[in-house]
Amino acid sequence: MCGFKALVGDPGEQARGDLAVLDRMHSGVEGIGHRRFAPRAEAVEPFHVMRLLAQARDLEAAGRSIVHLEIGEPDFPTPSPILVAGQRALAAGQTHYTPAAGLPALRQAIADYYGQRYRVTVAPTRILVTPGASGALQLVFAALLEPGDRVLIGDPSYPCYRQVLRLMGVEPVAAPLGPEDDFQLTAARAAAAWTPGIRAVVVASPANPTGSVLSADTLAGLHALCRARGAALIVDEIYQGLIYEACDETALALESRDLYVINSFSKYFGMTGWRVGWIAAPDASVELMERLAQNLFIATNTPAQHAALAAFDAETLAIIEERRETFRERRDRLLPALRELGFVIPNRPAGAFYLYAGLPPQVTLDAMDFATRLLTEAGVAVTPGQDFGALAAGRHVRFAYTRDLHELDEGIRRLGDYLSGGVSG
Repeated sequence: MCGFKALVGDPGEQARGDLAVLDRMHSGVEGIGHRRFAPRAEAVEPFHVMRLLAQARDLEAAGRSIVHLEIGEPDFPTPSPILVAGQRALAAGQTHYTPAAGLPALRQAIADYYGQRYRVTVAPTRILVTPGASGALQLVFAALLEPGDRVLIGDPSYPCYRQVLRLMGVEPVAAPLGPEDDFQLTAARAAAAWTPGIRAVVVASPANPTGSVLSADTLAGLHALCRARGAALIVDEIYQGLIYEACDETALALESRDLYVINSFSKYFGMTGWRVGWIAAPDASVELMERLAQNLFIATNTPAQHAALAAFDAETLAIIEERRETFRERRDRLLPALRELGFVIPNRPAGAFYLYAGLPPQVTLDAMDFATRLLTEAGVAVTPGQDFGALAAGRHVRFAYTRDLHELDEGIRRLGDYLSGGVSG
């Protein structure tokens, strides 16, 4: 110890000197121009719904009653067979790392599920288990894209697509979506919005925030366009299974080259907080993405993976199918009630649990201001359209029918009272 002190000098004095140098670096005194944070990170925009959720929680803590129609999280608890499987895994000490690509039994179970439900053959070696669909999205983007590349997305669409892309130095190119195509990207719309440097196209079915579903023919057309132009097609199927009128299909029915399908146990299976998702990827990309996973997050939560094995049990599937019918009932209660209040919802969403609504004509507020005032003055939380893009975002809000019918009815009553009281800027 004495020798070490003699070698480096007094540690306290050296630390103070180092801090002084750092202070000068940050202040620019020495002209180094050091930035405290990366500009790409600072450019990431907030997820506005999370701010509103936090504000709603604060109001509840102060004694206010809030009807939550903002957050995309089912109100149902995780199905009991999944809970039991997770508890069993913990009791058995199954808390060590799994392979980076996931628990082999879970990869096999996911592959089997595609075969049994969708009549699609997917080798388990093409499945990578990830920390939620968010982890899957980051792996696919990291494997395919370089700074300066471009990716085509729809507007409106899930906000984290463009935020993660920007964080990686990739430019999101937004294609405007409207009711004439059920707010979905088609091959014709994609071709019209195409610019040089596009390396991938991202679509979602069912979609957030609109609940619209891509047909098999539309998916095939998009895949053919991407193949012809040397781009990958990335299909987000996180709401798969939550389908009401449309056919419940998967993009994996297409030829697998240059096709990446992302999914999760969060929405249909009711495992939001467990953070388990997956990618179904082309064979040639799996080893690369496994290497990336080893370095980015080592492996997905082990007890959660064991719990997810029970998601495919017959008992679990019966529970979540009952819940799907409950979501359909909620949609059918909320949709006509909102239209009656003057909200503009041109199409009937065929999936997910969202309604993307144009504000009534008498509302002169911007959607962000409307959502904030609706929360504070009427106790109803909704998501402003600014979370989902730029196209008429200030005139749209998203409603999530993730609450029981009694709460939906109360939310509608409060909305009606608020609108009838006059809403002005």
